[in-house]
Amino acid sequence: MALFKSGNPTLSESKFEQSLTGDRSELMTSSGTLNKFFFLFFMVMASAVFTWNAFNQGVNVFPWMIGAAIGGLILALVLSFKPHLGSYLAPPYGLMQGVFVGGISAIYNDAFAGVAPGIVMQAVVLTFGTVIAMFVLYRTGIIKATERFKSIVFTATAGIAIFYLIAMVLRLFSIDIAFLHEGSMIGILFSVFVVAIAALNLILDFDRIEQGVAMGAPKYMEWYGAFGLIVTIVWLYIEILRLLSKLSSRK
Repeated sequence: MALFKSGNPTLSESKFEQSLTGDRSELMTSSGTLNKFFFLFFMVMASAVFTWNAFNQGVNVFPWMIGAAIGGLILALVLSFKPHLGSYLAPPYGLMQGVFVGGISAIYNDAFAGVAPGIVMQAVVLTFGTVIAMFVLYRTGIIKATERFKSIVFTATAGIAIFYLIAMVLRLFSIDIAFLHEGSMIGILFSVFVVAIAALNLILDFDRIEQGVAMGAPKYMEWYGAFGLIVTIVWLYIEILRLLSKLSSRK
């Protein structure tokens, strides 16, 4: 059913369709998904604050970040294939995401303390503002998740993912794509584009959750929906932080 096409790879069409064939004695609800999202968000924030404080106390958190990134990726892949394990895998995924987010935030905060004090708080505020704005635009129908809209966002998201993968491979051979890290006009415009696509993915996430509830998806899909939102919001935050760092480097 094309109804479930999403730019967010975690909230994919097939996963919601497959869930409709399982046990549906208890059904997914919007409030249940929201409660689980806030629980996962608390996990992210708790481990992020812990890692932030450790960095400021002189602890080398880089190994933590690498371990959390690898562990989070493994959990995300397993959860993407086994959404019914969400209640077991989503909380530790949230903790690992928090370790990574806390570490990278502390590093950016330290690196830009001289030229852009408060860069992390700016990124947090902008992220929250963007999430709220996208939710309002979705609920009021100003932006609708039409099939064309979904296809455009999905294609753009896939293109960004492929581009980042290519950049990572090139970096293994000591080849850097300069505008990914530097504050050139091209680099800033690229970051603005990525932030916009990440924000538009929220519209698709909201729609997927709403449609999942409407179609009677099983209760465990609440964890899956909350997990997908966390993935998008963390991506959005990191891209906003990267954009602010590029803008600050031009001062």
